[in-house]
Amino acid sequence: MPIDLNCDLGEGYPNDAALMPLISSANIACGFHAGDADTMRRTVDLAVKNGVAIGAHPGFDDKENFGRKAIKMSKQAYYDLVATQLEKLHVVAQAAGAKLHHAKPHGALYNMAAKDPELAFAIAHAVFDFDPSLILYGLSGSVSIEQAKALGLATASEVFADRSYQPDGSLTPRTQSGALIEDTQKCLEQVWEMVQQKTVRAMDGTVVPIVAETICLHGDGEHAVEFAGAMRAFLLEKQIAVQAP
Repeated sequence: MPIDLNCDLGEGYPNDAALMPLISSANIACGFHAGDADTMRRTVDLAVKNGVAIGAHPGFDDKENFGRKAIKMSKQAYYDLVATQLEKLHVVAQAAGAKLHHAKPHGALYNMAAKDPELAFAIAHAVFDFDPSLILYGLSGSVSIEQAKALGLATASEVFADRSYQPDGSLTPRTQSGALIEDTQKCLEQVWEMVQQKTVRAMDGTVVPIVAETICLHGDGEHAVEFAGAMRAFLLEKQIAVQAP
């Protein structure tokens, strides 16, 4: 069974060119939480060159907080936020002779949608109306996946290689210690458990059931390139193909 390696890129960090050959799908910032027209163009070109699936990574219009601060908005405003960013990246991809493959909300928008059915529906609806063939990437076991499926969108249940988990299956908030996994071996052990056992061990030791269809690595992480290279080699060694859903 193949698995997807996805990475958040186009966010102004220096690793994009080194990461792109190691992954199978890229979530590209659309200029709101990070990036601009130039970074979108360069990142799309890199993805095309490396045969990597192109996804929109819409976030809150809040560069100051890198889209990681929760912002309460109306359902229509959430819809418009996502629709606008899909269109921005679509135009760039089209100019490069490519098309969008998926959408994955960023940061606080992603975490809020994982638990809020109304917000999850607004996001899924924006994606569906824009292009019903797009795949929505969402946290495994989340409301995001439920709402997208209910609408008829294809989904990819996402797990995280470099983040720790809470007993309810949510990610440990970045404000807490231990939220980030910084050790390559620990990262690989977590990935193997998620892929093989379909479980992940929460910080308190609870065994949480998950579905691993796409594995996320953060492009802004200190060990991003090292983790991506080790993970790709590890999966291939275990005879698991790395490819976009």
